Amino acid sequence: MSHERVLIMDYAWPDLAIETAILTDAGFEIVSVVDEGVPAMDLVGDCVAIITCWAQVPAELLRAAHKARVVARFGVGVDNIDVAEARRLGLPVTYVPDYCMEEVSDHALALALAWFRGVVHLDRMIRAGQWSPAAARLRRMSALTVGVWGYGRIGRRTAEKFAAVGSRVIAHDPYAPAGPPATMVDLSTLLAESDILTLHMPPSSSGPTVTMADFTRMGRESLLINTARGGLVDNDDLIAALNDGLIGAAALDVVAGEPDLPAALIDHPRTILTPHVAFSSRESVVELRQRTAEDVVRVLRGEPARNPYPG
Repeated sequence: MSHERVLIMDYAWPDLAIETAILTDAGFEIVSVVDEGVPAMDLVGDCVAIITCWAQVPAELLRAAHKARVVARFGVGVDNIDVAEARRLGLPVTYVPDYCMEEVSDHALALALAWFRGVVHLDRMIRAGQWSPAAARLRRMSALTVGVWGYGRIGRRTAEKFAAVGSRVIAHDPYAPAGPPATMVDLSTLLAESDILTLHMPPSSSGPTVTMADFTRMGRESLLINTARGGLVDNDDLIAALNDGLIGAAALDVVAGEPDLPAALIDHPRTILTPHVAFSSRESVVELRQRTAEDVVRVLRGEPARNPYPG
């Protein structure tokens, strides 16, 4: 018996065993762009669902998906899906908005600790043959102010973890409700008073949100942390701000243009870089895969999605 097919555009794990188990049990067959090695346009025509991780789902692909009944994202944001076209075509879009709150907030805190406790810098020194405890310029976390730009689910959880180590926490978000542990402030105050500025807002369609105008208002010893979206930060402006001493350092899990990072960021002594893994843990990836596949099954069965994208 032939099964209706679900197209998986890409995935960031070794196999599709979890997705296959859930979808096959529900009577659907998986076809993968990665595993088939052919363009998505050649596969999408008879598929009833599209699931993507980072691959783009543009309007032309959606229009070619004549049998599709749902588009799903392995992740929190849906900026790689043409949501407006999906809406026009009557296709619901699903996502998993809260699966990695613990991981991303853990990662932001880890990056801050790694910089202000000197973990990365001192490790590099020792491996270069230098043993110089007197060179350490370390800070007490409870003496620092943390600014959270974007106070949604992940931003709020990040604020809770910084507050737990004693930091003063302030936040800026014109859309999210105020509430502990952060004190809500305007953007100028956030930039001026933050020893650590951690980004947790969605990307802007108009381009980078954090530019030279923001770096000039930050403290010269401040740390910028980005675990949200690479496109939030203008790379050239960030490099100039680091070189000119406008900010102290940058700890980046995401960078515009990744995986092709600017050499000036890779080589800079005051950057910490990780390869877009803030979301990841053994537990979070399993949860992400299960919840995405299960919501696709719900919609294909005619049931409401548990996590429809509201935009």
